[in-house]
Amino acid sequence: MKKDLINDAKIVLNNNFQEKGYSIPCKGLYPFQWKWDSGFIAIGLAHYDMNKAKKEIETLLNAQWGNGFIPHIIFHVETDTYFPGKDFHQSELHPLSNRKYPSTGMTQPPVVGFTLEKMYTIAEDKKDVLNFIKNNIDKVYNNHKYFYENRDPQNEGLVYIYHNWESGTDNSPLWDDIWKTMNPPEYEFTRRDTDLVDPSQRPSRREYDHYLHIIEIAKQHNYSDEKIAELSPFLVQDPLFNSMLIKSNDSLISLYNILGKNEDKIEQLQQWQDKSIATFNNKLFDTELGAYIHYDLRNEKPIRFVSSSSFSPLFAGISSKERAKTLVNTMMNKFGSDDMYLCASFDPTSERFNPKKYWRGPVWINLNWILYFGLKDYGFKNIAQRVKDDSIELIKKEGFYEYFDPRKSIYNSEKGGYGGYNFSWSASLFLDLLNN
Repeated sequence: MKKDLINDAKIVLNNNFQEKGYSIPCKGLYPFQWKWDSGFIAIGLAHYDMNKAKKEIETLLNAQWGNGFIPHIIFHVETDTYFPGKDFHQSELHPLSNRKYPSTGMTQPPVVGFTLEKMYTIAEDKKDVLNFIKNNIDKVYNNHKYFYENRDPQNEGLVYIYHNWESGTDNSPLWDDIWKTMNPPEYEFTRRDTDLVDPSQRPSRREYDHYLHIIEIAKQHNYSDEKIAELSPFLVQDPLFNSMLIKSNDSLISLYNILGKNEDKIEQLQQWQDKSIATFNNKLFDTELGAYIHYDLRNEKPIRFVSSSSFSPLFAGISSKERAKTLVNTMMNKFGSDDMYLCASFDPTSERFNPKKYWRGPVWINLNWILYFGLKDYGFKNIAQRVKDDSIELIKKEGFYEYFDPRKSIYNSEKGGYGGYNFSWSASLFLDLLNN
């Protein structure tokens, strides 16, 4: 079974890899290159085709802006099968945007740093991959520099996201209370995703009004970071986003040490790490909930809900051992009952939980991959193994879907795989989990 699934995973990845040197998340639903998808996809490709893995990252970094920013979608092809596309986003409004590669004016979690380190770990020809890293690592460093210099207005070491799409957890219930502070116009537009996927599994039209409104505000100010920090109604410090940045900082330090002669960059990265980890623990841990939470920087108040993002700091080594125990107890009490697959993307005990609707409850393989390594690093081997086993079982039952219903009972009577099918990062990270 595993051998067949390994072949199937490679077929998914090969079919989704495009002539221009990047992977689409899946056919139909997502026709472009997405930033954090590319990082996760390169890790799986590295296990059997390192040249494609390198190309995936190289193509992403080619779209970097003059200020170090890396966009969340790069529109490599002309198609009207996805909304909102390049004509809506208008990245050219920013004076330092990349004129060769049209993109959005927002980003996604910074995963490329630890992707490079994973590629080096996986590589049989270390010299070849190290040479690739040498040619590209400064682009990733400059991306981190962009975040700390432009997305940290209070100089805390925590960077903000200005749009829910930057979080990667697009329609999470975490944002519901922010939407209540806004009253956007009802935009005229035609969505494409709901033609391909059951609309009950996707964000609502009114939620899209909020999403588009935030982009319109950014566009009115040519995607100026200063104006976004001043005016955007959505300004959040996200534990998942900041954990990915801290983990990638750590990977860059390791790789620069291997490369040598980069003491100034290593020193700067370490300074960012020290400040970021200290503030992360002081500001984002909620003792009463026993978990890391999001912080609404615009309205200066914590967002007191537990999601799978709450446990992502384990992946970046941010928690003390004592706090990690508290975190894992919270995970198992809220998310880990015997009738549930680990790990739902939102607190199953909350009234906002929805097991079918995108990031409002379903299991996502990329978050499970993050949690698996975090739990393993802290010595929670049995729970890490359960996360891995649950991920593999879901893929065995349903195939390489985009997301999965966390309720075990549902699989006795209906399908529990949702969203896009033959989804690249589900296939990619399945391959990596089998090798770890």
